[in-house]
Amino acid sequence: MSQKHPIVAVTGSSGAGTSTVKQAFQHIFRREKIEAVFVEGDAFHRYDREEMKRQIEKSEKKGRAISHFGPEANLWEELENLFRTYGESGRGKIRKYLHNEEEAAPYGQKPGTFTPWEEIPEGSDLLFYEGLHGGVKTDTIDIAGKVDLLIGVVPVVNLEWIQKIHRDMNDRGYSLEAVTHTILRRMHDYVHYITPQFSRTHINFQRVPIVDTSNPFIARDIPTLDESFVVIRFRNPRGVDFPYLLSMLHNSFMSRPNTIVVPGGKMGMAMEIILTPLIHELVSKSKQLNALEALTRV
Repeated sequence: MSQKHPIVAVTGSSGAGTSTVKQAFQHIFRREKIEAVFVEGDAFHRYDREEMKRQIEKSEKKGRAISHFGPEANLWEELENLFRTYGESGRGKIRKYLHNEEEAAPYGQKPGTFTPWEEIPEGSDLLFYEGLHGGVKTDTIDIAGKVDLLIGVVPVVNLEWIQKIHRDMNDRGYSLEAVTHTILRRMHDYVHYITPQFSRTHINFQRVPIVDTSNPFIARDIPTLDESFVVIRFRNPRGVDFPYLLSMLHNSFMSRPNTIVVPGGKMGMAMEIILTPLIHELVSKSKQLNALEALTRV
């Protein structure tokens, strides 16, 4: 972690809804006039789309299961190095993964490929990561340990699967059988590399539907926010003004001393109320330290 160049990471499984949290952060950055560097976790996949297909086929023939959840298909060392370098200097190398034709067109590349690595411009206030592995820690790397504010986005697993199934079928054209196969192939890596991250987060946002999701593979619709509650767990509740949050978030309640439950429709509002002062504190401290360092050089 670095007080001079803070890093904020939102981590969650595929289909978990991390993009919704990203929008809340964008609102905060715009309102607070914060210059953020945005990093997508997909940019640190090891293989482009076509090569990943070949690697999956190769691994399955050998009786193994490579997936985007695990170490074989990702550049975790490079991601850890980015966090370390940015924390030390505010610099580092990033790239983009081009998911579709719309994203790929400006670069003259095919969807499913990466843009070239580029240096982060000087002058950013913080780095914002959104992806699968912002809280990963293994015997050889510690990405989580280099993050100043780590947020987990964790819908209950059946809701997560419903969101993934609908996204992959409707937006990416996959069959139900193909999506189901992907869920099963990823299960080992999901258990060993995705879920442990949520014990390292500073705050978790977990959406819990209040409609029947008992069979996610036949669900016709994704439960809406208004058909859900959001369980918000603070790793360290000291300093959290729960009476203020309860007064601002109508119909919210405490379920444990470190946990507040809010109506799903207020998820975005809850995120902004909770996260804005934390982001403001990180950036203010960073600017003070950098200004002090500049004065000592004079």
